Amino acid sequence: MTRAQLEHIVRAAGAIADVREILVLGSQSVLGTWPSPPHPMNVSREADVFPLRAPEKTDLISGAIGEVSQFDATFGYYAHGLPPSACPLPIGWEQRLVAFENENTRGVTALCLHPLDLAVSKLAAGRPKDIAFVAAMLWAKLAALPELEERLRLLPLVEQQSVAKRTLALVEREANSRRGESSAS
Repeated sequence: MTRAQLEHIVRAAGAIADVREILVLGSQSVLGTWPSPPHPMNVSREADVFPLRAPEKTDLISGAIGEVSQFDATFGYYAHGLPPSACPLPIGWEQRLVAFENENTRGVTALCLHPLDLAVSKLAAGRPKDIAFVAAMLWAKLAALPELEERLRLLPLVEQQSVAKRTLALVEREANSRRGESSAS
């Protein structure tokens, strides 16, 4: 997904929910900080969004511009209505949101996760695609290991912290193998 595509989703989600702020969770929140991220940070076709001040309208967004909607068929990307409670997020994430609004969002503000909060959320999820994503964040210097280690301590559940620590060890191996590949080139 590109920043322009995310702007389109934010604009459409804001219009559907009749709100001026749309929370962007998941991998595409990286576009709030870095409009042109490298692979694999740019491969998703979906943006997880949430109308922060109108949570009851989340399903409206998924129905109108979600997967297999006319929007998805027309543009090749879609929104997935997702509440923050569905994501493992570090304590205080709300105060660290990265906001953007421009002519393409037509007055709707995108509230994106801070890159470290995004990385920690991905570490706590622990899926293979999350390992590659966070390794790419480290490689691109959008996050650093000491900061990640510190931030993952803010996950509210001990189980989330344990998963995040184990996943971080896998991320370090992935990042180190990428370093080895690039120095061999």
